Amino acid sequence: MKKTSSYNSIFVIAFAIMLLGTHFLGAQVLDKPTTIWTAACASDSFNEYDVSFRWSPPLVDSSNEFILELSDRNGNFGSPIELSRVGDKNMEFNFDFTFAVPTDVSGENYKLRVRSTSPAKTSPATDAYPMHYVEFNSPLLISENGSGSIPSGGLIQSCGGGSVTLSPHNIPNANNYRYNWYRSSTLLSEKTENLTVSTPGMYYVELDYGSVCSGSANTLSNTITLSTGSSVGIAINGSDDIGLCPGDVHALQANITGMGLTYTWYKDGAVVSGPTLEGDTYNINTSITGYEGNYEVEVEGAAACLERSPAVTIRNLGDFNVTRQNDGDIVLLPAQTKTLSVTTTATTPSYQWYKDGAPISSATNSSLDINQVGVYFARVTENGGGCSAFPLDSESTTVVSPDSFEFVIDYVGSYISCQSSDATLSLSTINAVSSSGSKTDVTSDIQSSFTYQWAHDGSDVGGETSKTITVSGFEENGAYTLSGVLGVFNATSNGLDVILPTNQILEITANGTVLCDGADPIVLNSSEGLGDETFEWLRDGTIIDTTSEEITATEVGVYQLIIRTHDCPVVSNELTIRAFDESLLALDKEQDLVIIEGETETLTASGAESYQWFDTGNSLLGTLDFFNFEQEGEYLLVASFGNCTTSRVITVTYRDTFSIPNVITANGDGINDLWVLPNTYSRNDDVVVTIFDERGRQVFSQSNYENNWPQSTTSFNKANMIFYYKVTREGQSLKQGTITVIR
Repeated sequence: MKKTSSYNSIFVIAFAIMLLGTHFLGAQVLDKPTTIWTAACASDSFNEYDVSFRWSPPLVDSSNEFILELSDRNGNFGSPIELSRVGDKNMEFNFDFTFAVPTDVSGENYKLRVRSTSPAKTSPATDAYPMHYVEFNSPLLISENGSGSIPSGGLIQSCGGGSVTLSPHNIPNANNYRYNWYRSSTLLSEKTENLTVSTPGMYYVELDYGSVCSGSANTLSNTITLSTGSSVGIAINGSDDIGLCPGDVHALQANITGMGLTYTWYKDGAVVSGPTLEGDTYNINTSITGYEGNYEVEVEGAAACLERSPAVTIRNLGDFNVTRQNDGDIVLLPAQTKTLSVTTTATTPSYQWYKDGAPISSATNSSLDINQVGVYFARVTENGGGCSAFPLDSESTTVVSPDSFEFVIDYVGSYISCQSSDATLSLSTINAVSSSGSKTDVTSDIQSSFTYQWAHDGSDVGGETSKTITVSGFEENGAYTLSGVLGVFNATSNGLDVILPTNQILEITANGTVLCDGADPIVLNSSEGLGDETFEWLRDGTIIDTTSEEITATEVGVYQLIIRTHDCPVVSNELTIRAFDESLLALDKEQDLVIIEGETETLTASGAESYQWFDTGNSLLGTLDFFNFEQEGEYLLVASFGNCTTSRVITVTYRDTFSIPNVITANGDGINDLWVLPNTYSRNDDVVVTIFDERGRQVFSQSNYENNWPQSTTSFNKANMIFYYKVTREGQSLKQGTITVIR
């Protein structure tokens, strides 16, 4: 069938698109995301939102991901927050994102956008949305100074023009939030947790979650009503500290009477009388037990604030206490003196000390020095205050002598068995042990009185007669104890084991580390003789031999030797035996090197134990792990891995220093008449050069191109003609472009 000119035009256009890339195609368009919600008020009970998104083809890459991003609270995307990411929507042009509001989001002007990764494009941002994570969504409770005490009826009076501070008391970390404070339904400007007010009104608060979310958060608080009045300066007449005896008569009198006030009397914060109009006086009933305490009077009236007086303290002059100042149980050591003492609240006390129930002659002070065992207490009598009272005895103190002593020794510092180079042991505690077996720490009192002796494996260590001993060599390994003598007492300690490692260095070596077929066996040897030792050969941590002084490695793995000596293992270095693999030899550049004539290119090998570089004449050029190439040709690298070898052929060619021409002048003058390619592409059997005319028809195709196009100038019927070329190797495109032929 004859192709029409239209068909040929289509072919040319398609071919041009194929050659020149995809810049003729349209670009993807990411639409602005849309939502059906106008605000996001999230919480732990609801936090799932959908965003609709559309985009237009052409198709994105298969690896592309679409990412939903959130701005900061001001609508800026300088550091966007990723909300959702999908990688399975690259064939869907209209889908929804689902996301959760981050817990630290709170603001009125958040925006959303969508970003694609391949190609990298970004959609327009949405309009601004209120978006808040409602962390606390229960009604607030407010009280004065956040005390938690809500007044009856929610009423607080402010006296004499004073102010009141209101704060929520049922919300953790209250200072982390913003608040909306109201006075009689009017929003105030304050946003902090504390509100100090002096203007009468009805006050309440809610958490500030913005224009939409504040109400839905359900945090509106109780109401506190503030009223104002005048202070009358209420007080109780007389001294604020009064001492009374049982049976005494005493009345407390308010300093303000009349004026239509009511009076309420308090003792230690509890109401004891009132409120009554006639109650400006309160009589102390000293005939009952517990009349002592702190008394206050509170007044209230139409012309005055609710106001309470400062407290007056009533004391019982016949009531006092005695407190023992020393421990209840004391161990009295040989030749030691202890001091017992008491304190009292009596006004004019006298003292008498007792031992085993009998008074001690001349022991009439608040303290007593003792050097005998027994049971002691002090009897205190009140001699002043105008009240008669019975003497009061202190708690008793039991003083005993020890039945025996016990030493406790411990390591000093961070001693680790078989690792530390030395170990220091020291006395840490001396316990006095009673006949019942109870123990009392008496270290600070008596440690300087003992004489000491250290023992090693049951034998005394010469010269070691202090509380501390240092063991510095493995020859001294063993069990250590400390004993001591004080008068008739002999004390012994617990035992501590010291195990120090030897300074022996154990090394294993081998005649190779790579296993390969046909090579000599790999034999592992020890730097130490093993004839008289207990030892273990290990491979990958598992014991494989306990009798052979040298072993042959027949399997890959990590080999190690352990000698069991002087209670600690001596561990050797590790040797890794690998299976031979040509990939063990690595080159830092390709085997086919292209260099610029006159310059040097260095090729470095790694992974082997030794290297040899040869030229085509089998001449040895070098034995280092690198070689500097200057000449074209083929070279051989032989790498050795113990008894194994592998080789690489290195090909070095010169790089062409000129590029592919895009203009030739085919006018027969012998200058630039032919399209000449660099050596990389010409005269190469693997490279195919193909040329098309401007209508897409193939006019030339040749492998091993000999720089011979065009062979004739007669085929050019125009002054300037454009051709397209492609250079390929094994079907893969190497170069493509245009050639302009000028006649």
